Amino acid sequence: MALNQDFSYLSASDNSFIDNMYQEFTKNPESVDESWKMFFRGVDFALSKPQSDDTTSSTQIGNWSKELKVYNLITGYRARGHLLSKTNPIRERKNRHPHLDLSDFGLTEADLKEKFTIGESIGKPNATLKEIVEHLNAIYCDSIGVEFTHINDTEILKWFQNKYENSAKERVFSIDKKKRILTKLNEAVAFENFLHTKYVGQKRFSLEGGETTIPALDAIISKSAELGVEEVVIGMAHRGRLNVLANILGKTYEYIFNEFEGTAKPDLTMGDGDVKYHKGYSSKAKTHGGQEVYLKLMPNPSHLEAVDAVVLGYVRAQGDNLYKENPTKILPIIIHGDAAVAGQGIVYETVQMSNLRGYDVGGSIHFVINNQIGFTTDFDDARSSIYCTSVARVLETPIIHVNGDDAEAVIYAVELAAEFRAKFNKDIFVDMVCYRKHGHNESDEPRFTQPAFYKLISKHANPREVYKDRLIEGKQIEAQLAVQMEEQFKNLLQDRFNYVKQNALPYAYQKPEEEWKEYRRSTPTDFDQSPKTNVKKEVLEKIVKVLTNVPEGFKPLQKIQKLIEERAERFTDNKLDWAMGELLAYGSLLEEGHHVRMSGQDCIRGTFSHRHAEFVDENMNARYSPLKNLGDKAGRFRIYNSLLSEYAVLGFEYGYSYGSPKNLNIWEAQFGDFSNGAQTIIDQFIGAGETKWQRQSGVVMLLPHGYEGQGPEHSSARPERFLQLAAEWNIVVANPTTPANMFHMLRRQVKWEFRKPLIVLTPKSLLRHPDCVSSVKEFTDGGFQEIIDDSSVDAKKVKRLVLCSGKVYYDLKAKQIKDSRTDVAIVRLEQLYPMSESQSLALVKKYAHAEKVWVQEEPKNMGAFTFLRRYTQFDDFKLIARKSSASPATGYASVHASEQVAIVENAFADKIESV
Repeated sequence: MALNQDFSYLSASDNSFIDNMYQEFTKNPESVDESWKMFFRGVDFALSKPQSDDTTSSTQIGNWSKELKVYNLITGYRARGHLLSKTNPIRERKNRHPHLDLSDFGLTEADLKEKFTIGESIGKPNATLKEIVEHLNAIYCDSIGVEFTHINDTEILKWFQNKYENSAKERVFSIDKKKRILTKLNEAVAFENFLHTKYVGQKRFSLEGGETTIPALDAIISKSAELGVEEVVIGMAHRGRLNVLANILGKTYEYIFNEFEGTAKPDLTMGDGDVKYHKGYSSKAKTHGGQEVYLKLMPNPSHLEAVDAVVLGYVRAQGDNLYKENPTKILPIIIHGDAAVAGQGIVYETVQMSNLRGYDVGGSIHFVINNQIGFTTDFDDARSSIYCTSVARVLETPIIHVNGDDAEAVIYAVELAAEFRAKFNKDIFVDMVCYRKHGHNESDEPRFTQPAFYKLISKHANPREVYKDRLIEGKQIEAQLAVQMEEQFKNLLQDRFNYVKQNALPYAYQKPEEEWKEYRRSTPTDFDQSPKTNVKKEVLEKIVKVLTNVPEGFKPLQKIQKLIEERAERFTDNKLDWAMGELLAYGSLLEEGHHVRMSGQDCIRGTFSHRHAEFVDENMNARYSPLKNLGDKAGRFRIYNSLLSEYAVLGFEYGYSYGSPKNLNIWEAQFGDFSNGAQTIIDQFIGAGETKWQRQSGVVMLLPHGYEGQGPEHSSARPERFLQLAAEWNIVVANPTTPANMFHMLRRQVKWEFRKPLIVLTPKSLLRHPDCVSSVKEFTDGGFQEIIDDSSVDAKKVKRLVLCSGKVYYDLKAKQIKDSRTDVAIVRLEQLYPMSESQSLALVKKYAHAEKVWVQEEPKNMGAFTFLRRYTQFDDFKLIARKSSASPATGYASVHASEQVAIVENAFADKIESV
């Protein structure tokens, strides 16, 4: 039975049953359910002394049935009182039929004067029903409404219920605290007033109507710092972002004004930049309580909730690497809009990942700036749920709704949220209901679509005025404070107009930030020739030994035991396959002290069962990961199967790469084309993050790719899309064909003096292809090969140069060997972007006398060919490919087979058939 069980099904005839249960309770309180225990404690309080006789009649302890009706009333308020709460500052809330009338519980007005023992359960012993109802309305139906009875964890539910119901003292603020609230409201309103007056019509996505956000954030940060937090990372969209930058992170007005006036001189060598309300910022501030805290606002595109997962990934990286996996030291705050939190799918994905082993950050505080509108869309058209925050119920975590005009209620709500997060390391949501004074931006006219709503808003005082008037109406000392602070507000506003110079907050770099300072921006010449990434044979031998042994008593499955033995044999036989190439890359980096993190759907085993980074004992179900056992001096190997998400998980790994520059950070798609579920992260962050925000990332995307007859959805990783994004040396796109090249490419990702996102088209059938092997020497010599020439032919005798990339090489090579075609050279382009200009020009010059062909498995309108035409050295190349198609591949195995044969045959035909 749940703690807030509804007892409405009980009637007076159940009195004897309850009497008997009460006798059990008096003998042993632990013998009854928690809900009855709570009820009986209320009864005991009302009795003058514990019952000593063996029977307690219904007459002695009152009417059980009516007591239960009142108890039902109390539980009803706990569950549904929020539906009557006064959280809307502008208009009456909709009738959601809470069923909290006396008649809904079998009570009447005649019962209002009667006293009930159950009042003890809400701190009102022997109260009349009238007093109980008034108390319940004050707790649950005023400026705050809470949802918590959906929580099944009784410890969490009881803590929150007791904390909230006994909060009277915490809601009485000191004069110093009131002054702090009004100070932050002054700053928030002054900022918006100045910008609105000075830069008429310019987009700033103001916070007007929701200015209480600023004292709320200030309170979260201060309270969390008291509880041990040393760093706060904020993710938010554009609404109110400039105000947060100025009044929470301490970015100077002068800096912000330069962006409005266009006087800032951009350094285009650093990238293309972004608009002022998308940029990030870092500072180190001292809270009102005196604690120093690092504050970071992550850069975010206009895709409102896209930054959520990026924030969490960054926080996890900081937690892993800086705070020694202590989540209490760093706090993520995710600021949502009401339409976005209800409508954007990534919110659900990030909420769902929050308690998972690979993605847990110790809980986030979600703060919703609830404008009651999305651009021009009313909330009735924006969601099916009552509240925009209904997604939070997935986590069985409290949801606090609060009136944005009641500043002190907002501060209490967010401080309660901070305490909850610190105690339980779980997410919690605060939904601040407010309004948006202007349209979506300052040049937009909201009355076109919401004339009645905006008529109300136009007459409504801002939160600063509301709070100031409340203080004036209060005690004398509060009224004096309000007058004093009004003068401060006027001076603050005048300072802004007089351009009084502000001092930027001092900043001391953290260790990961110091590490970033060691890296430089890349130059075109960096991509002509890769650095050496070879390792000594003794290093490989040590890693192989670890990979091919399990602890004593550990019994892997028979097939896994065979796999372990084969790995040892492959090293001895000098024929290392793809899995070994990959695992040796990870192992060698770990040996050098670098951490390696990988996540993705089924990535521990690998979609195609090649990796087996962990073994499972067939008897005990225990797990053993060889790469986690390289020794105390080795880096940490962290590998996690992800939830079935691309968008949030890739965003998380991208964010993780921000906080982990010296380490290898990988996301693997189950199939390459599934990455299009994360297209927002790819387009807005991975492809453009460096040029927009000057933020480098070394995140790696492993995308299984190759045409093997698996149909439209499991063939292509859509390389053309990544190549379309490729410019200004922003990303690396590779399609390696040997285990050794994969090994060197992964090591290069860490060894470079800069960081670039790496997109790898990884194989499927090649994982077990007998010819797709590398010798040990290929690991102990050299580095990554951007282009692999055909060493089996004499260049002078070659009549046709066949250039290709990826798996199709092995099909072409088989045909070349079968037909003894020494007049055809098959050359592999292992890195598609950035193009090695020197190597590709040298290649074309070497085969200048030969006919030149580009062969690809993808349709003509896909693949790399269109991209290659950017480069003049490929102007003379003809194309062999599948016909142009709306779908990447056919769904018919027989058609696929005939197409594949035709591609290979055409590459060796006397006359090439045009596509």
